Amino acid sequence: MRVQSTTPPYPGMILNLLLLLLGLGLLVWSADRFVFGAAAVARNLGLPPLIIGLTIVSMGSSAPEAMVAASAALEGKLDTAVGNVIGSNIANITLILGASALLRPLLVSSSTLVKEMPLMLAATILAGYLMHDLELSRWDGIILGAAFVGVMGYLVLSALRAREKDLLMAEVEDEVPTDIPMAKALLWLTVGMVVLPFAADMMVEHAVVIARHFGLSDLVIGLTIIAVGTSLPELAACIAGLLKGEDDLVIGNVVGSNLFNILAVLAIPTLIAPGAIDAAAAGRDFYIMLATSLVPLLVLLLKRNRSFGRPEGALLVLCFIAYQISLFNLTG
Repeated sequence: MRVQSTTPPYPGMILNLLLLLLGLGLLVWSADRFVFGAAAVARNLGLPPLIIGLTIVSMGSSAPEAMVAASAALEGKLDTAVGNVIGSNIANITLILGASALLRPLLVSSSTLVKEMPLMLAATILAGYLMHDLELSRWDGIILGAAFVGVMGYLVLSALRAREKDLLMAEVEDEVPTDIPMAKALLWLTVGMVVLPFAADMMVEHAVVIARHFGLSDLVIGLTIIAVGTSLPELAACIAGLLKGEDDLVIGNVVGSNLFNILAVLAIPTLIAPGAIDAAAAGRDFYIMLATSLVPLLVLLLKRNRSFGRPEGALLVLCFIAYQISLFNLTG
């Protein structure tokens, strides 16, 4: 009996690419609407703007990663979910922070960021320790989730204590929507909740089809196509920060997103579908993520003016390009 090839024809690749881009667009849009609705509902219920800004709004740029991780885990693709987290964290620092510094040197002045950067590094080390046995169990997910709750509590308390001193807090509060009718807030919250999982599933499905066509593994799919795609909200937030001249917002968005990814987003697939992970994720890719996570902290420690200049930005972008090329070459 003749076995038909499962490799999609070229026209099919174009269609899958278009559907992938559509899914990505819907993912970014629905994440924005979900965060807008959730923040407006919280504001209408009387929650302080600072708390909303540090929780709901700051987590918003990582909503795509969270939904994609959940969708991939539900399909039994734990490596894709893990690769998405690792790849997004690498892309956030090397591509997004690097490109931002290339456009304009960034000065770090916020005390909150000085606290968040060591926390990001500590969270990265914790994730590496949990992955070193090449398996992520539900207990690992519980540990990551508990660490996330503890870190958020610490950051909120620190921000409240330093509220009058830290100008970044005023900017965070400004991002919280005001005077939004409850009906409108609930509508956008519902739309976001409905479209987000649909868009995440669409993106994962078509990214896998395209990647399979080129012989990529589940891990590499997460590290490349999906990771870069789900990092687009961070890129948009950083561009907005650059236009406002708010350097702390740019760097804070990247650091906060990475912290959320490594603790909260990684916990989601671990709780849904625990199991074995690709050895490369716990080895090669983890160490690259760890090295890139060290860069912001090293800049703070080694440069007196606490700035990310164009040389650092160029180096980070070159690291991103080299990493992506190496992944495809290894796959090939």
